[in-house]
Amino acid sequence: MKLSDFDYDLPKELIAQKPVRPRDSSRLMVLGRNIEHRKFHDILQYLEKGDVLVINSTKVIPAKLSGAKPTGGKVDVVLTRKIKRLVYEATLGIKRPKVGMVITIKDNSFTILSFSNSLFTIKFNKEPDLRSIGKTPLPPYIKQEALLEDYQTVYARESGSAAAPTAGLHFTEELLKKIRMKGVEIAKIILHIGPGTFMPVKTEVISEHIMHREHYSVSSEAAKAINERKGRLIAVGTTSIRCLESSADEKGRVEPGSGWTDLFIYPGYRFRCRPDALITNFHLPKSTLIMLVSAYAGKERVFSAYQAAIKEKYRFYSFGDAMLIFSV
Repeated sequence: MKLSDFDYDLPKELIAQKPVRPRDSSRLMVLGRNIEHRKFHDILQYLEKGDVLVINSTKVIPAKLSGAKPTGGKVDVVLTRKIKRLVYEATLGIKRPKVGMVITIKDNSFTILSFSNSLFTIKFNKEPDLRSIGKTPLPPYIKQEALLEDYQTVYARESGSAAAPTAGLHFTEELLKKIRMKGVEIAKIILHIGPGTFMPVKTEVISEHIMHREHYSVSSEAAKAINERKGRLIAVGTTSIRCLESSADEKGRVEPGSGWTDLFIYPGYRFRCRPDALITNFHLPKSTLIMLVSAYAGKERVFSAYQAAIKEKYRFYSFGDAMLIFSV
C-alpha cells in the first residue's frame, strides 16, 4: 500500500488546541455497524460486566528542553529515554550536528556522542532536573503551551513517555469508578511512547517504513485478567494494541514480561490478540496511527467515519474527540 492511500484533508479549525473540561464531556463517535454520535461519558452504556478494559499507564515526562549551540543559536531538545546515568536518547532541532558538539542548557550542558535516523545519544555534564527546566513535549500541531497535567492521563503512574496515550485523556476518576462498579475489570499495561509517534512516514511504500523501538511491560496480574476474561477485550488506544500484540503468543495468549518493540501495524497485519473494541482519537493523515486503526477496523470503514466526523465538526488529534470502534 502507498502512503498517499492514507491521506485526507482536514480543516485547520478542527485541530484541537486545548482539552475540553471536564475530560469526559468530549464527543464520542461510536462506530459499529452504523455510526452514533455521543459524549465520552456515555461509553459506560457500551461496557458490560466481565469486560476487560486495557489501559496504558505510562507517564509523560517534562522532556522538552531549550538549549544553545556554541554559536548561540537555539536548539530544541526532547529527551526520549534515559539510557544510563547522564546518558539519554533525544531528538534535536539542529541542522548540522557534529559528534562532540556541546549544547548548553542553563547551568548544564551535554555532548553529542552519536546520532542515527533522527535520534541522538547525548551525555550531560550533570543529571538534568527536568521538573525545573523541562516543559511538556507537545505535538508540533499544538501551537500553545499546555500544563503537563492536561497532557497526562488520570491513571498515569510510570514515567517514561515523550507523548501521552491520548485515548486515555478522556477518562476521569469518577468515570473509571463507575466502570469498575459495573463489573468491568481494568488491566494496566505500559508502553512508553517514543518520538516515533510524532515522526512522519517518509517512504511512499508504507511497508518500507521503520518504526522506532519502544519499551513495554505487562504484569502477571494484567496478563491473567486479559487471558481469563469472561467478557470482551477493549483496548484504550493504539499503544495498548501494540503492547498486546508485542506480548501475545501465536495463540493470542498474552505473556507477562517486558521488552522492546518496533512493531508496525498496517492493513494486512494478522492480529494475535485482537480486541473486541478499540477506543482511540482521530489521527493525523499518513501517520502510523491511522494505519494501525485501518488495520484493525478496515481502511474504507475508518476513512468513511473520518469524513462523517469532519462533516459533524469533531475535534481532531491529541486534545480532540474520541472514537469507540467495534470489530464487526
